[in-house]
Amino acid sequence: MIETTIPGYKTIRLEHLVLDFNGTLACDGVMIDGVKSALNALAELLEIHVLTADTFGKAAAQLAGVNCKLSILPIEHQDLGKLDYVKKLGCDKTCCMGNGRNDRLMLKESALGVAVILEEGTSAETLASADIVCTSILSALDLLTHPLRLVATLRS
Repeated sequence: MIETTIPGYKTIRLEHLVLDFNGTLACDGVMIDGVKSALNALAELLEIHVLTADTFGKAAAQLAGVNCKLSILPIEHQDLGKLDYVKKLGCDKTCCMGNGRNDRLMLKESALGVAVILEEGTSAETLASADIVCTSILSALDLLTHPLRLVATLRS
């Protein structure tokens, strides 16, 4: 679990990290360098869940050796599928990270929503639904291992 109090904002108690795969952890279906080790380090603190349509068919192979649960979701209504998944985990104890329009609902409803802007870009609706925006997935993941960065960004 990760817990931090952000003055003028809220106390965040996280048990789960839910991530989109392509555009967030990977580019064109290939995992970004350094992500595997960062996820495995976080898996000591949080349950890691990766949700994807697996557009490139590489998610399982790319996540081999990562301590996470991979869920392949149907292409239709992915935004609702991702939101339902997070609701089952408990929105109030989940951090979500993503970039696509289909990630906006889970980011908005989670305890901490982080939008990432990588090569694929990020949906404007997803940006508006996030608590924080990062230009690197490694920077986004580091927010959780260095929670004072959350305090610095989100405090009033």
